[in-house]
Amino acid sequence: MLAKLFTYSLLGINAEPIEVEVDISPGAMPKTILVGLAEAAVRESTHRIERALVNSGYNRPIDRIVINLSPADLPKDAASFDLPIALGMLTASGQLQSERFDEYAAVGELALDGVIRPVKGVLSMAIAARAQGKRGLLVPVENAQEAAVVGEIEAIPVGSLAEAVGFYSDRLDVQPTQFSWERALSELAKYEIDYQDVKGQELAKRAVTVAAAGSHHLLMLGSPGTGKTLLASRLPTILPQLSPEESLETTQIYSAVGRLNAGESLMMTRPFRAPHHTISEAGLVGGGSTPSPGEISLAHNGILFLDELPEFNRRTLEVLRQPLEDGNVTISRAMGSITFPASLMMVAALNPCPCGYRGDPRRQCKCNPLQIERYLGKISGPLLDRVDIHLEVPSVPFRELSDMAPGTGSGDMRQQVEAAREIQGARFREYRIKTNGKMAPRQIRKFCRLDSDAETLLKTAMEEMGLSARAHDKILRVSRTVADLDRSDKITALHLSEAINYRTLDRNYWA
Repeated sequence: MLAKLFTYSLLGINAEPIEVEVDISPGAMPKTILVGLAEAAVRESTHRIERALVNSGYNRPIDRIVINLSPADLPKDAASFDLPIALGMLTASGQLQSERFDEYAAVGELALDGVIRPVKGVLSMAIAARAQGKRGLLVPVENAQEAAVVGEIEAIPVGSLAEAVGFYSDRLDVQPTQFSWERALSELAKYEIDYQDVKGQELAKRAVTVAAAGSHHLLMLGSPGTGKTLLASRLPTILPQLSPEESLETTQIYSAVGRLNAGESLMMTRPFRAPHHTISEAGLVGGGSTPSPGEISLAHNGILFLDELPEFNRRTLEVLRQPLEDGNVTISRAMGSITFPASLMMVAALNPCPCGYRGDPRRQCKCNPLQIERYLGKISGPLLDRVDIHLEVPSVPFRELSDMAPGTGSGDMRQQVEAAREIQGARFREYRIKTNGKMAPRQIRKFCRLDSDAETLLKTAMEEMGLSARAHDKILRVSRTVADLDRSDKITALHLSEAINYRTLDRNYWA
């Protein structure tokens, strides 16, 4: 007897529809055959499924069982096929009859006692089910809220194989899980940190506000203990609230790699990723025989923080250049190419020298010029050219550290950022970009025109600092953001002067 059910398999961060066919031949030599390019996790599932059937009170078919996962040329590497295969075996052996297999797909991993365990990528599977026109999707109870986010399909929570059988046989009424955007917003859109925690550094907070307002990449240079990590870690708190589309995109990535926190059905805060400097290229951009997202995709719509930048492998850093420009990363394998989103703000921090105290008025630097040159030479010029804002973070004097009065907080900074982003949203309504940091040369020429005083100032700065053409465009982008924060239609010499000050490291350290 032949049974057909539907499920889904992850390919990157997206889900592909899979048809599960189970055929049982009575009287043939007892054997279970699994075909359809199944990887180890799927091949081993037959043993789990057989014991789950018996321990749930059903009969294990003692015949030849052929299980086909179609399409046969798509690699399948997940335990989420357990539930549909078990249901197919029960149907093919005559222990289950259902008219719901065409309307409801199923995903879930089975324990030996028949309990259904959570799986990765349920959000992507629910999106695929909606696109396929399914009425609903049976999911583990722990994944129900995640699937319910999609809407337009029923997310049916089942905790055991017996419950799934009861639903398909129409003997058990299982109500679909409901999702509330307002409730998720009130419960999950919260940050436990604030820029009020950072003592002093008001000028650095201003630069961070400019970077956030225009989505500009930021590099901070300063001695150890000046607050570079504190400044970077609080950047998500001043970025605008994730839109529903951004929240869904980000959640889809984290769901596909199993990184969603317990009870978190939808990501409502912007991600902050801070990989260690020993990370590999595959860990940063993604990889594997079946490619999975790396740190730059996990930072999509958020912040990628690279602390101790010169300590990273130079070859690893070089793979960042294309994603920073394009906002995505493509990984090619023999099976094909997969593109992951990587629209992010990169924030980097480094010391001015190996010992960290070059230029510190309170400590003496012990590094010789050759050591400093080797240390800073680990970072390529083309990568630095892609950083819009260079910021020197000085030591905080005791007077500011001991001051109990609160400094500028995230709330005030976020208001400025949101106001500037609204201006940019109106400006780029006809374009595919949303922020000044993504402007192409044609848009720079259109939106960053200078008056005669500002043009003279920029010419002088270019000649004295020896800036590249890319640095020229970076200054114009940043000055446009500074003007937006000032709610000014024109870029004045004052706005341009502030933007030029954010490029002084070109002359002081990299020249």
